[in-house]
Formats: sequence, structure tokens, C-alpha cells
Amino acid sequence: TRNDSTELVEVSQHDASTKNIVLSKIDTKLSIWFHKALMRLLPTKFIRSIFDKRGMALLITLTIITLLIVTTTELNRRARVTIYSTAATRDRLILSQMLVSGVNAALAMLVEDKKNSETDSIQEDWADPDKTNEVLQSLAFEEGELTVKISDERGRIQVNALVKFPEGRSFNKLQLIVWERFLSLASLAYDDMEEMDSVNTIINSMKDWMDSGDDDATTGLTGAESDYYEDLDPPYTARNAPFTYLPEMLQVKGITPELFYGKDEAPGIAGYLTVSGMTEAGGKGFIFDGKININTADLPVLMTLLPEVNEDLVLAIHDYRLEKSADTYIHDLSGSNWYKDVPGAGDLVIDPDLITTRSDFFRIEADASLGEIKMAATAVVKREKDARTGQIRCRVLSWEQD
Repeated sequence: TRNDSTELVEVSQHDASTKNIVLSKIDTKLSIWFHKALMRLLPTKFIRSIFDKRGMALLITLTIITLLIVTTTELNRRARVTIYSTAATRDRLILSQMLVSGVNAALAMLVEDKKNSETDSIQEDWADPDKTNEVLQSLAFEEGELTVKISDERGRIQVNALVKFPEGRSFNKLQLIVWERFLSLASLAYDDMEEMDSVNTIINSMKDWMDSGDDDATTGLTGAESDYYEDLDPPYTARNAPFTYLPEMLQVKGITPELFYGKDEAPGIAGYLTVSGMTEAGGKGFIFDGKININTADLPVLMTLLPEVNEDLVLAIHDYRLEKSADTYIHDLSGSNWYKDVPGAGDLVIDPDLITTRSDFFRIEADASLGEIKMAATAVVKREKDARTGQIRCRVLSWEQD
């Protein structure tokens, strides 16, 4: 029995050894097969670099360097953006202060002018670009450029004077005539504008936009009340009050962007209009008298003051105001009838309720530039006497900046 057991043990040990040898050979063959398959699937250099310690170290090093380059580049980009943004913010702040300084300089000129003269004309310092530049030179900015232009709002047609306020129900007949003349002249520049139909449409629609207390009754056959605008896309309603800003006119029936801003060489009507001019009516609300300063009005506005179209006479009146001798203006514009002294205008009669030689509303346009950045501001001001101190001051009515 002992011998049988010993033989069994020896046989078992022999079988186990044989099994291990067989498994070892199988593992070796599998490893060789796997290695060959991997070599077929992947590039040799890549496999070697993976299994080679030096290749792995190089790969890790290149990865770290790449990450550092990307991070540094991004940080540099962000730093440059921050610097540029900070510089732009600084420049805009400087330009904004330059504009404020320019407007304040213009206000000072207007106040000083009122102390020396009761009339306002294009002969005065505030209307002379060279004189305003002299004043700006005293501001002495270290960098950047600033220009300022002052113009008379009473040299323009008052939009809101078309309707009688404070009632706000009916036409101002004198202003109606002015608008008919003005739009008839403007229509000549547009071949596709049927003169009288378009003129009537615009005038009646402007009245309907401003009038109130008339139960939304449409003016004439071509006017437009809120029911007309509510059918548009997008819908809106008529203000039924004075215009508050000039581009609001683009919402009125018949007024197109081409007519308002101009088209090609034809100028728009916007440059000859103003929504300013409101004055108190002795404790009974407000009025727009619509008076135009004949001393500062431009040619198209002067044309509306004449009973008949006469381009030569209007040009003569315009130039008469600017005639000089040795850098000195030779014609006195203080009287309301000075236009009769113009050659050929002896028999001309302009309704005195249409004109004035004084102004109290002005437009100040300031432009500033610093490097490639530019900014502009437009302020409309009213020059008046302070009720408390009795001093002349200019009150800002509106300020637009871009």
C-alpha cells in the first residue's frame, strides 16, 4: 500500500509539472501573438515610445510644455484685453470731459454775448467758428482735439408751432403757410413725391399727432389719428401733444427717412427744424410762438418767409448779413425791418409775427477725438435770466451723446 501511494504521488507531481509547462508555453505564444497584433495596429515608433521609459518621459515633458505655452498665451491675451479695455475706458472718460468742457465754454460765450447785445445774429462771436476756436485754445488739452459749433434754434422752423397751444386743437395759420411753403420747396428735390398730396398729408398728420381734445377727429381727408397707427406693424398711438424730440417726426404719416434725413445730394428737412421754442403763456400753460430769427436763418428757412418764391432775393438777403469791410460787418441787423435795405427788397413785406431778431434757444454741437476714438455731444440750451439772482444763465434742455 505504501508503495502504491508513493507511485500515485509521483504520478500526480509529474502531471502537475507537465501542466505548468504546457500553460507556460501557451502564455508565451499568446504574448507573442498579442505583441504582433499590437504592432500591426499601431505605429512601431509609438509602441516603442510607450514601452520605453525615455519615450514616456519625453512625452510627458512635451505635454507639460504644451500646456504651459497654451496657458501663458491665454494669460497674455487676457492681460492685453484688460490693458486695451482700461485704456479705452480712460480715453472715453477723457473725451467725455472734453465734451463737457467744450459745451461749458460755449455757454460762457452765450452768456457774455447777452451782456453786450440784445440782438442775435451770425455776425456775433458765438456764430464765428474762428472765435469759438480761440476760446477752446484756452482750455489747453494735453492731447486730443475738440471742436464746438453754436447755432441758433430760432433760425429754424418750430415744429410744435404748427398747432396753437395751450389749447392744442387748431392750426396756427401763419405757421401753416410757412409749412406749406417749406414742404413744397422740399418736394421739388424728390421726383417720386407728388407735391400737394404729400404736403397736405404731412401737414394734416402732424396736426393730428399733436392736437388733443378733438375726440380724435382726423384733419381733412389725409390726416392720421391713433386708429391709423394702431393698424401698423408694430402698432403705436399718436402722441396728442407737442413733439419732444425731432426724430419722432419719422412716426408721422407721410414723413419718410429720405425726406427727413436727405437722399443723395438732396438735403433732408431735419437740419432746418427744431422742437424747441416753448415759452410760458402768462400762467396759462405754454405756447410756441414760431418766430424765426431773420438774422440767423439759413437759405431754405428764409425762403419760407417770403410771400413768393424769389431765389435771387433770398440769396441777396442772406449775403447782406455777411458783408464786411476790413474784417468788420458793415450792416446793422438790430432792427426788424433791416431786410428792406437789401437791394431789390424795398417793397418786400414779411409778416412781423413771423420774424424776430432775438434768440433764447441755442444748439451746441461738440466733437472730440483722441487717437482713433471719437465722441460727440449735442446740447440744446435756453438762455434766460435767473429769477432768484437776476443773472443771465443757460439751462440745458436736452443732451445727446454718442
